[in-house]
Amino acid sequence: MQQAEALRGLAGGAVHLPGDPLYDEARMPWNLQVDEHPAAVAYPADPQEVARIVKAAAAAGLRVAPQGTGHGAPPLAGRLGDAVLLRTSAMTGLSVDVATRTARAEAGVLWGDVVARAGRVGLAGQHMSSPGVGVVGSSLGGGVSWYSRQHGLQCSAITAVELVLADGTFVRATEDTDPDLLWAARGGSGGFGVVTALEFDLLPVRTAYAGMLAWDWQHARRVLTAWGEWSADAPEAVTSVARIFQVPDIEWLPDQLRGRKLVMIDAVALGDAEAGARSIAGLRALRPEVDTFAQVPAADIVHLQLDPQEPTAVYANSVLVHGLPADAVDALVDVAGPGSGSNLLFVELRQLGGALARPAPRAGAMDHLDGSFLVLGVGLDVGTGWSAVRQDALRILDSLAPWTSSAAYLSMAYEAAARRGWSPASYDRLLRIRRSADPDGLFVGPQAASND
Repeated sequence: MQQAEALRGLAGGAVHLPGDPLYDEARMPWNLQVDEHPAAVAYPADPQEVARIVKAAAAAGLRVAPQGTGHGAPPLAGRLGDAVLLRTSAMTGLSVDVATRTARAEAGVLWGDVVARAGRVGLAGQHMSSPGVGVVGSSLGGGVSWYSRQHGLQCSAITAVELVLADGTFVRATEDTDPDLLWAARGGSGGFGVVTALEFDLLPVRTAYAGMLAWDWQHARRVLTAWGEWSADAPEAVTSVARIFQVPDIEWLPDQLRGRKLVMIDAVALGDAEAGARSIAGLRALRPEVDTFAQVPAADIVHLQLDPQEPTAVYANSVLVHGLPADAVDALVDVAGPGSGSNLLFVELRQLGGALARPAPRAGAMDHLDGSFLVLGVGLDVGTGWSAVRQDALRILDSLAPWTSSAAYLSMAYEAAARRGWSPASYDRLLRIRRSADPDGLFVGPQAASND
């Protein structure tokens, strides 16, 4: 696109146009399912370079799409032909304040960076399940962590947001200055500027009781039914995830899991080992084949779920459900368990409730989740094609229709209508803030915040 030539030389020359030697490498997100061809890809190193790119794009008649790692890239597919993909991965400043138990992370910081830095001083961030996920993108989208049942969403921990607006203005939004932008940053998913840094609270967590239990997937009905019943009375200090997992035979996975079809439960219990062991005693009574639970450093928990670190082509979709009775377990196992022929890598059920069910003390676009469980279907294209993977994921969602919430967690539900991500009042306020900050629609917002 000819307009993009105006961006050459910006960001210290780290601007790549179609036909340039590094363009194809620069445009690829972590989720390789997305094959997008933006008008240009830019790698700014600081807010000043972000502002220059934003102004140049606007003058050239192009739009701007901020992106960190690209784990959540699918909602941008097909929307970047007239846009500059603004990759924030070069902005890696990170500081931890022990006295105030807070962190400041620039837009390229990954959760693994925060976990390592905070762990050295006895603190923990409300990180996602993979260390390679970006702090800013996941926080803007809500952020369900291993500590969420006791401490709520990661977005509610945000105390300040730094961003560049559509006119190139740099803003630091707090409760006292630009509180609307701070409110939008707490779970509004973006679309109102280029966030260059976040400040957020950390937790005083040095260790936790964590690990996994695993059984052959022939036990899926028994284990998931019991887990659903256990979840109803589990203490808020415990957050757990159950999975029906068709484990690939990949070298870096543990030998006892590789190439097997399993039902698994991962959990993290805040507190000491004795309290943690008591909290999962009911699950251990199901006699798992694998049991790795132990008191571990908080910094180790980011690796608990064995998520892939290298860029991967992934399809994912999810629903929030209000309960997991035996009928729901039966329906789920029928379409994802033994004999189902499912092409999905795994079906994951994340335990919600606790603090996640209550409005957070700090107001934000998203302050709780309307569901007892988040059910997520994830698949790779292993020769069957994306259509087959998508259909199997949709079968999961359809099977749970009687128990499905009208709300959605859009960070993991790429095909859900945007309005389902928030209450009507919050959605309308979010759109008003976006239009005020970006009246000409310069930014290509994520699906969740887009009013395209």
